[in-house]
Parts: sequence; structure tokens; C-alpha cells
Amino acid sequence: MSRFKIVTGRSNPAFAERVANVIGTPLVKVRIRNFSDGEIWVKYDENIRGEDLFIIQSTQPPGDNLIELLMLIDAARRASAKRITAVIPYFGYARQDRKDQPRVAITAKLIANLIAEAGADRVLTMDLHAPQIQGFFDIPLDHLYSSPVFIRQFRRMKLENLTVGSPDVGGVKLARSYAKRLDAGLMFIDKRRPRPNVAEVMNLVGEVAGRNIIVVDDMIDTGGTFTNAITAMKANGAAKVYGACTHAVLSGQAYELLENSAIEQLFVTDTLPLKSQSPKIVVKSVAKVFAEAIVRIHGDESISKLFDE
Repeated sequence: MSRFKIVTGRSNPAFAERVANVIGTPLVKVRIRNFSDGEIWVKYDENIRGEDLFIIQSTQPPGDNLIELLMLIDAARRASAKRITAVIPYFGYARQDRKDQPRVAITAKLIANLIAEAGADRVLTMDLHAPQIQGFFDIPLDHLYSSPVFIRQFRRMKLENLTVGSPDVGGVKLARSYAKRLDAGLMFIDKRRPRPNVAEVMNLVGEVAGRNIIVVDDMIDTGGTFTNAITAMKANGAAKVYGACTHAVLSGQAYELLENSAIEQLFVTDTLPLKSQSPKIVVKSVAKVFAEAIVRIHGDESISKLFDE
């Protein structure tokens, strides 16, 4: 088998280390630094000519993370890497995937264009906020799912009278997939959002009273939608409420809201580094999933087996 190498930017180096350790290969040595004015400088410190290179870098704010990814891709292309795969555990700006108002940018498409134009040959990511974003890319994209990791966890917990819930109508398809695999009921919340990052719970649809509920979502940002959903479920007689979230953005007062909520435990992945620790937050690593995907992509093998729980 030909060679492949892994490199990381500064968005989540601990995750990249875990992926590299699972595979059993060291990370490529690279120097990334900021000049006094904030400008970024990137240099590979070892030869990558002819290599199958995997660049692990999430694109969450600040914008430096995206710029680093683009510069790492560009530098690799100019250093004659054979193939460049952008491994983006968390694809930032994914919520800006359409014109929901006049005169706004479709930023998710813009970033897809930038990654391809920089020189990436393919993309590997997990749980896009909107699956149709895969179509924004004009290069191959492999889409991984965290659900097998969470489903194994909940099966071990052996929860009775189980219902899987979605905090909004848009997440019903995700909740239904969990409910099917866990042989559980399904419920969701019909809500309206008066302004960005502010959610108002309206109606609960499905059986809640006396049920243990798992609320699933692809990401939690400010935590308002998520904790409002928990409050509504408890007010309607839910027994215990758990949560599963792939991308723990957790900005603003999210940690405080979660601490003060009635949630028993929130399970998240390590696609993003936690800004703070909480006894209610449990991290489940998806490094093994990404490691297996990288090995399979390098060997031109199918990754569909990774979707099985």
C-alpha cells in the first residue's frame, strides 16, 4: 500500500492526535504561527511530495481556523502532495445554507468553493447541519455519522419506556433514525424562532408523560433551543431526559443553561474541543470512526460499513 500522512491545524489538535494514535502514525510536522498583526504563516517541516495527505481541521469561528485549513491545503498542493483530503470534523457556517432572507450570503456554499479552489481533492466530514450541503461541493465528499457511537452508549444504559425527541421539526428525521434503532417512541417540538439564537417552545407532539427521553441534535450552540425543549418535556411529565449532540459549540451562556437544566446527562463528541468542563457533559470520542474512514479512503475502500451501529 502506498504511503499516507496526517497533519493538523490548530482548531482541535488533541482530536487529530487521537486519530493518529488509533491509526498508529505520527502527525506531520508543521509550523503555524501568527505575525504581530495577526496574519497567519504556514510551513510543512517535512517532505510530503507524492503523499496521500489528510488535513484535519474544523472550521468553527474564529475565521483563523478556516484560513489555516485553506493555507494548509494550498501549501500541500504547492509541495506536490499526490492527493489532499480535507478532514473537517465540524463544518462551520453550515447553518448559512440558503437565502432565508433577502440580500444574505450562502456562506456554506462559499466555503465549499474556497476549499475546492485551494486545492483539496476530497472532503471528509461528520453530521452536516443540512445534508444537502454535500451537493455544494464539486469534489467528492464522504459524510460520517456519530449516531452509531451514541446508539451503542444508550443501548448499554438499557433505558426503559424510551422515547427519542427532537427539539425542532427539522430534526425529526434524525430522531426517527435513533428511535428505529433503539426500538423507542418518537416525539418532537413545534417551535417558532422570533429572532436568531432565540427559540420559543410552542407544542409537544408525541408521548412524553412518564417516558425517559433522549433529545438528539446535530449541534448545540447557545443552548436555548435545547434547554427550552428539556423544560417543556419535564413540564409535561417526562421522567428523565438525556441528550446526544455531535458538535458541542456551546457558545454564550450554554454551559450555564445546561447546568441549570433538568437534563441528566448530555453526550457529545470530540469534533470540537470543550471550552469548559461540566459534570453533566460526557464526551464520546469519534476519533476511531475518522481513523477507520481515513484508512479506507486511502485504500479506495467503501466506508459504508462505518454507518452500522
